[in-house]
Amino acid sequence: MMDDWLGLHDFVYYRTREGASWLFEDTFLESSSNDVAFFVYTLLVCLTTFAGIMLSMFMILWIERKFYARVNDRRGATTALRSLWVGENGVTAGEWWNMVPYGLGKPIGAINGWLNKVAGNAGHSHEMVNRVGNRSWYGVTIFPGFFQNIADGMKFLTKEHMVPSRADKVIFELAPFLVITSTIMILGMIPLSSGIYGANPELSVLFAFAIFGIAPLGVFFAGWSSNNKYTLLGGIRSAAQLTAYEIPLLLSILGVCIMAGSFNFLEIVHFQHSSGTWLFFLMPLGGVLFLVSMIAEVERIPFDMPEAEAELVEGWWTEYGGMRFGLLFAAEYMRVYAASILFAHFFLGGWHAPFAGTIGSIPYLGDAWLAIPGIIWTLLKAWFIFTVVFVWARTALPRIRTDQILEFGWRMLLPLAVLQVALSLVYRLFFFDSATLSDTVAGGWSWDLTILDFTVPWGLPILTTLFWLGVFIVLMKDENIDENEERMYHIRTMTPAGTHTAGKE
Repeated sequence: MMDDWLGLHDFVYYRTREGASWLFEDTFLESSSNDVAFFVYTLLVCLTTFAGIMLSMFMILWIERKFYARVNDRRGATTALRSLWVGENGVTAGEWWNMVPYGLGKPIGAINGWLNKVAGNAGHSHEMVNRVGNRSWYGVTIFPGFFQNIADGMKFLTKEHMVPSRADKVIFELAPFLVITSTIMILGMIPLSSGIYGANPELSVLFAFAIFGIAPLGVFFAGWSSNNKYTLLGGIRSAAQLTAYEIPLLLSILGVCIMAGSFNFLEIVHFQHSSGTWLFFLMPLGGVLFLVSMIAEVERIPFDMPEAEAELVEGWWTEYGGMRFGLLFAAEYMRVYAASILFAHFFLGGWHAPFAGTIGSIPYLGDAWLAIPGIIWTLLKAWFIFTVVFVWARTALPRIRTDQILEFGWRMLLPLAVLQVALSLVYRLFFFDSATLSDTVAGGWSWDLTILDFTVPWGLPILTTLFWLGVFIVLMKDENIDENEERMYHIRTMTPAGTHTAGKE
């Protein structure tokens, strides 16, 4: 079996059962020990999975900050914590550690002096930390700018929360909890590996995306309850946009479930390994539809019209401040992170190692390759998707108009999503060979293509990928822009502004 050796779920399950049986033995709760153990172990594994996702989410914040800055040819935040002991612009805060209570000042001062000696500005051979000057030397740091995310979070905690005087206070306070709690519940449903997961119902995919659909209600309520025209426009835009893109999103996921024959996350990921092919190579169109719909679902550029800070200040969350703004900001990144992990599970084999059979058969190297825990592969794939798709799209693409967003969703993505569902049915019914499924390290070979008694290994995935790659290249060639005035996703008008007459365009 190609299972993850880091079986945290089973470890917690058996230990809680043993502990409950021992603890409640010869007590009136002995008959309920299994129920108590079930509750405790479910709580523990859900919290562990959620903690793993939340702690690793700091990486995507750091990745976006650094990647976005480098693409725009600027350095971004780099100094991190070093200014605590070397000061900024040659100015320090003095002996600030003497103000620390409970007798902790002296040891903190000693640590500060040691850091200044090891990673400070010995003499004047290096520049002081400067907010606007040259930051080419950072001393001894790990991931320059990484701790800036923690500083931002602490800053939100110190900000005051104010409710607009004419706002609907109950709905105003309730709306962020709808967005945040629904996002947190999704993270509790997503497995990190075959041995690290929380709740695992048979219809976990349906349950997760039913929860995913709650957040748009919170967005609309937040925009309406703030009693602000900017926020109201943002809420209305969000309701219209998410309705247009959730249907193609769900249809693309339906295609995945048809191909795998299951609505369960674990079974979908294991199917890709046991059948021998990641689903992205069998349904590239479905993968692209999923990513485009998810970018719109999480309101990222070029589909960030509900926020649209250029014309709506901050859109539907303009009136929120303090930690509520910080939590809404974090919820957006949680949803982006969830989208990246879901894409890795649905289309990139989840926690299974790439080329597990080929590389795994190499002496010594293969053993080391297969010994890498599944959670590592899940996170690496998710970080890769986040960097290449979400951050790069934000950097390279401009925002498009609301009418273009809606038209693109209804007239382009929806028919293509229906086509993908039909293709998934054809592939599953006529090309899938269930007899060749294998749970070994090498996996199966269920998608070979037989032509005139000659079998081409992985023939169907190769042919499908090449076909859709050709289609994407042809469609992305934007020739004769001026002659095609009906293109629905162009970003510049074909006639000068002010020359349109209402009803006669």
